[in-house]
Amino acid sequence: MLDRAVIDALFPTDLPEPEHWEQRYPERQLPDGAKVTRFGPSPTGFVHIGGIYVATIDQDVARRSGGRYLVRVEDTDQSREVEGALEQFERGFAYFGLKADEDSLRGGDYGPYRQSEREQIYLTYVRHLLREGRAYIDFATKDELASITARQQATKLPTGYYGSWALWRDADPADVQAKLDAGEPWVVRFRAPDDTGARVRFTDAIRGTIEAEANRNDVVILKSSEQSPRLPTYHFAHAVDDHLMRVNLVIRGDEWISSVPVHQQLFGALGFEPIEYAHIAPLMKQEGGSKRKLSKRKDPEASVDFYLESGYPVPAVLYYLRGLANGRLAEMPLPEALDAPINLDECGVAGPLVDLVKLDDLSADHVATLSGTEILDLVLEWAQRFDPALQEVLESSRELALRALAVERDGAENPRKDLKKWSDFRAVYGFFFPQLHQPVTGPEDERIAALGVPSEVVRAVASDFVSAYRQLDDGQEWFQQIRDVAAKHGFARNAKEYKKDPEAYPGSIREASQIIRIAITGSTRSPDLHAITEALGAEETVRRLDNLVG
Repeated sequence: MLDRAVIDALFPTDLPEPEHWEQRYPERQLPDGAKVTRFGPSPTGFVHIGGIYVATIDQDVARRSGGRYLVRVEDTDQSREVEGALEQFERGFAYFGLKADEDSLRGGDYGPYRQSEREQIYLTYVRHLLREGRAYIDFATKDELASITARQQATKLPTGYYGSWALWRDADPADVQAKLDAGEPWVVRFRAPDDTGARVRFTDAIRGTIEAEANRNDVVILKSSEQSPRLPTYHFAHAVDDHLMRVNLVIRGDEWISSVPVHQQLFGALGFEPIEYAHIAPLMKQEGGSKRKLSKRKDPEASVDFYLESGYPVPAVLYYLRGLANGRLAEMPLPEALDAPINLDECGVAGPLVDLVKLDDLSADHVATLSGTEILDLVLEWAQRFDPALQEVLESSRELALRALAVERDGAENPRKDLKKWSDFRAVYGFFFPQLHQPVTGPEDERIAALGVPSEVVRAVASDFVSAYRQLDDGQEWFQQIRDVAAKHGFARNAKEYKKDPEAYPGSIREASQIIRIAITGSTRSPDLHAITEALGAEETVRRLDNLVG
């Protein structure tokens, strides 16, 4: 074991003792049973929708128990930091209303809330473990570590840096001093307990009792002396930060279950109270006959930006995610589900499937409950960032937009459900707006030509319809204008009549009405045509039909 003076010389002379930080971050004064949870985003890539899923549970559990929900940026791996990742995180979490009680923006009594700003804290506890002989200085090179792994694999031994394989675990202090004097780079490793083959048990708030092999590896707790600032590994930072921030429940992905044994050892060596864990099953995707984890690389819907750019309504996404966490919530109406608690003991141990078709359906149901004004305001908010041209159109045509949104919605027993997300607005409602509508170019327009009606008949139908057009209030009386023009130009009264003798007619009433529909909407499928013309007004309706007249 190194002399204390040698150890202390490796650290700043003004580095506080552990007692300083214990006093600086006292126990929180919270009600009995209150949970302090944290979410730890890492700025090494885009935010996964699974992060929103876990943070939703974190926030809900903390606030309903009278506790605190904090966000701590885990940026110790600065070599992998991606520019703009934190900004994307802040955008995504703000969009979904997942504001923390404490974070780097809002502050709090237990900050800093970025690990890269907590260097002094970590160094205090690394020095403490070195003084206690629970950690040691290690000079093993990459080549030496690779050689150890190769030899272990060749002899079919568990790989790792442990026991007799740990080159510097029991090194002579004189050899350590010589390396230090030579300026060789070094790391600090945790000295794992000498209990090879031991088993550990812990209780997971979701999975119950879990038993695993105890950690044997002397894990790195402080990265290379060549780096500045000197930052710890995730394992060590987790133990120190969660203790000092007085986190008492860590909700995280189940890929971290295997790390619990080393975390327990670190907590014990540091003299910290054990912490409660809840390991969440990952979000999955169906692929053929099997399931796999939702992948950042393969699946666009894995990224939070996918939902922002698509314009999924926030309540619909949160409702869907809460239903994935607790099946009970998926059976409730949306307002009730958003207000009901998420229970950890109801979270499944198998990963729930992310199904965009299901999300689209839930989203459409939610949008159908909103007023036209609410929809328009939300579309405008989305378009401001993602579709400025649409924003300009809607702001200059607000009354028309509201009339369009009222079609088959206002007063309808079963309102339209074709708007699932705000990015759909152009496709669903764009034809109402002259700036967005794609008018027919004449009887030869491919959309009209596909009906199979001769061009001269198309032109005559449109001409006669326009010349006698009246914007009538009654839908049946309005449609009679189409029937009259169709009869005048020899269209069959119905499809059955037309099929009996197709050579005798240019088409049926269906084709005649589609001529009018395509000219007005640009498509063979649309909401009620009479309601559309009421929203557009007679002048715009006639103007669109004039394109067929020539």
